[in-house]
Amino acid sequence: MIVKLVVQVRLLPTPEQAAALEATLRACNEAATWASEIAFEKDVKRNFALREHTYCEIKARWGLGAQAAQHVVKKTCDAYATLKANLKAGNLGRPGSKRYRRAVEKPVAFRPEGAQPYDDRMLSWQIDRRRVSIWTTAGRVKDVAFTASPEQLATLALYRRGESDLVCRDGMWFLLATCEVPEAPLNTNPVDFLGIDLGIVNIATTSDGEIMAGRELNRIRVRERTLRTKLQKKNTPSAKRRLKKRRRKEARRAKDINHKIAKHVVAEAERTGRGIALEDLTGIRERVRLRKPQRATHSSWSFAQLGQFIAYKARKAGVPVVHVDPAYTSRTCAECGHIDKANRVSQAWFACRKCGFVDHADRNSSHNIRARAWELWRRGAQSTAPDPPPEPGRGTGRKRSATASGARCASPGL
Repeated sequence: MIVKLVVQVRLLPTPEQAAALEATLRACNEAATWASEIAFEKDVKRNFALREHTYCEIKARWGLGAQAAQHVVKKTCDAYATLKANLKAGNLGRPGSKRYRRAVEKPVAFRPEGAQPYDDRMLSWQIDRRRVSIWTTAGRVKDVAFTASPEQLATLALYRRGESDLVCRDGMWFLLATCEVPEAPLNTNPVDFLGIDLGIVNIATTSDGEIMAGRELNRIRVRERTLRTKLQKKNTPSAKRRLKKRRRKEARRAKDINHKIAKHVVAEAERTGRGIALEDLTGIRERVRLRKPQRATHSSWSFAQLGQFIAYKARKAGVPVVHVDPAYTSRTCAECGHIDKANRVSQAWFACRKCGFVDHADRNSSHNIRARAWELWRRGAQSTAPDPPPEPGRGTGRKRSATASGARCASPGL
């Protein structure tokens, strides 16, 4: 078994090379938008069928090579496949809703600088020299420098397979290379489970008693939110420039923290021969009703991202992961099993009304999660570690879909 990861390296092109790359992305995405209109008009959204209607025109009109033209057609079809999956999953609202209609009544459009896939015929790597040779509409551009960590270089040299995506983000150029890393054998006989309670005040609390506090991250989020509000009220050119410069900063910091926590948790479970127990928090935003001041904090809680990071890192390391029902884990006494809403004295403290057991509330919850996972595993439950997540970051993750990497639908939510 293998785990598909994405290694992100930053390109360092000269001004002339950057101009050629930019022109290439614009041409490919203009062609993809035109192909999308043809697919929408003729209701032809399968690769080979759409190629019959668009391939020759794309090559002649935009001057793309054969491989680039085929990737443009495939990217268009992948975008419609992603749209169909989102509609089926209900991610764009109910059928007939305004958001749903906006998604289906117009063809998919691609950003001018959306990502473009490259295969080995269009892109060659000289990893030891940290150089790439890449196809552009102006011809082959050679000796484009890139930078990467020693760990990333080793992963590229050993495991790089398949396509790479050329991405332009905030004026910086990146290549996202797909790597197929061998998966470690799954530990089918864990000695125990490491329970993980996910929260907002404390990002993660383990059944070993370790608490990863979220105080710093929550302060950063409040500060960024306050600053965004002030800049939006100003609405001056300078304020808009600052908003553009600061965008995604909060998300990058949260992702970095989640990666570090996930790496630490998986390493501890692997070292001690245990599995990992997580709560299944799917749909919690729809189930929970909050007061208005709490909504922004709850909406920015990246529990799903942390859970994905833990799950795919565990799969890579061969550590089993079990997701348990989160119901009453914060109200149940880990010592005697008594369930009572009054057991939860405050956000931080738990005191059992029956046996008098006192502990940190999140630590008590993590013990309950661990016990439920162990019981499920004894009954024959399988590891629920999924494929790597769609958003890579820090050189790991699954390759993104065409829509995520460059397409946008008429609906702003896609």
